[in-house]
Amino acid sequence: MASISGILSKAGSKVCPMKWESGVYYLLDQRVLPESEIWLPCKTHKDVFYAIRDMVVRGAPAIGITAAFGMVLALKEGHGRHDMLDYFFSAGKYLKQARPTAVNLRWAVDRMQAAVARAGTNLLEIAEQEALAIWEEDVRANIEIGRLGGELLPETVGLLTHCNAGALATGGYGTALGVARGAVSLGRRVTVYADETRPWLQGARLTCWELLQDGISVVLNVDNASGLLMRTGRVTAVVVGADRIAANGDVANKIGTYNVAVLAKENSIPFYVAAPVSTLDVTTPSGKEIPIEERNPEEVMEIAGRRVAPEGAGAANPVFDITPWRYVTAIITEKGILTPPYEPAIAKAVPE
Repeated sequence: MASISGILSKAGSKVCPMKWESGVYYLLDQRVLPESEIWLPCKTHKDVFYAIRDMVVRGAPAIGITAAFGMVLALKEGHGRHDMLDYFFSAGKYLKQARPTAVNLRWAVDRMQAAVARAGTNLLEIAEQEALAIWEEDVRANIEIGRLGGELLPETVGLLTHCNAGALATGGYGTALGVARGAVSLGRRVTVYADETRPWLQGARLTCWELLQDGISVVLNVDNASGLLMRTGRVTAVVVGADRIAANGDVANKIGTYNVAVLAKENSIPFYVAAPVSTLDVTTPSGKEIPIEERNPEEVMEIAGRRVAPEGAGAANPVFDITPWRYVTAIITEKGILTPPYEPAIAKAVPE
């Protein structure tokens, strides 16, 4: 933990959404930010499942890290059982069901299971080391994504982002907001325009909160204002994160991302996707094969627990949409900047 804290401090990020202390995994409850800063303890892999499912933690990289520590907790729970490894692998199947769209969850569980399967002894120690390695690798990857993405931006930029792909969605630096942080560290004059992001208002509650923690200029806008902001020149580039990127470059991200991408193309504005290599899914040919999670319609019917729609109305609540690769100017990864044609570029970036 000290190592990761030191890396983040050196990189200029004060925000980290997770802690691992004395065998307990703590999550900053993102459902109640910015009004309250509450740390929820996870002592079992089922605690981790519910934290992921119920949006205590969100964002593909952060979900992956959290799942990794969920596997550590599962191994602790199974210690001393005659079926300890069966319990461990069963916990992995269970955790994968928490948020099916985010590929990092599956990737992290598979990596943890492979590490334990290779180990002959000291399984808990090896599992903990692997989870910490996943966390640190994510932070270092985000910092490199921020550096590479920051170099793409002009000296002065109005940077629109959708949802929260920042420190709160990762191990503590951010993908899309990592690009904003990277640009600032390079001396760019950056104003971030944050789509509010209905229905959970991640842009309003989380993006604005964490950017203010690091002293980065942020302007909140309703989601439907993004087109006007582009047309009038206030927004000059877009950067978003991703929950999964298919082999052909199609991008699954927070609902509304597709709308932003189409508007960016119409206004000749670059649309960048910032994501670690772990978000690239070469096993999924295109966005057509990515499952789109549907959540409770009541989330659309309410704002901050207060109902705003009349009884009897229906509601559609898809959590993600698919942005076709042709709208994506570049995919910024820690391994480099990928440009079309994406299929060979992604295949080259993903390790064997």
